[in-house]
Amino acid sequence: MIEDLLRFTHVLGATVLLGTGAGIAFFMVLSHRSRDPALIAHVAGIVVIADTVFTATAAVLQPITGTLLAWHLGWSLWEPWLLLSLILYVVVGAFWLPVVWIQLQMRNLARTARDAQSPLPGRYFTLYHIWFACGVPAFFSVMTIVWLMLMKPTF
Repeated sequence: MIEDLLRFTHVLGATVLLGTGAGIAFFMVLSHRSRDPALIAHVAGIVVIADTVFTATAAVLQPITGTLLAWHLGWSLWEPWLLLSLILYVVVGAFWLPVVWIQLQMRNLARTARDAQSPLPGRYFTLYHIWFACGVPAFFSVMTIVWLMLMKPTF
């Protein structure tokens, strides 16, 4: 019973992290392509809320459920596939934390441009490129973690 609950919450957390991350990226990229400050301000505002409610919650719970599940199943956290998953999780966090701050800045810049009825400033585009560059390794790291969880390869 406890194993099923831990496994369910851990898989649910992974699904939320992957799904929310992909969804946020999709909507941010599409709104950015519009160059419309009002649309970008609106979408970025929703993205900040989604990151706070879903991504942050799952990000905190994921290592807890994973560790409890590993202990329950008798796995060592030093198993190579599990250790690599944990290292990649730290990598994801290292890219995700700046992205949260960047999204807030992009939202604020878009709101200011919207309210002034002016184009987006150059700083917005600089932040967008950094945001995008951070998202690529974070996304592929999450995909690799999911693969490691499913395949549990031996090294």
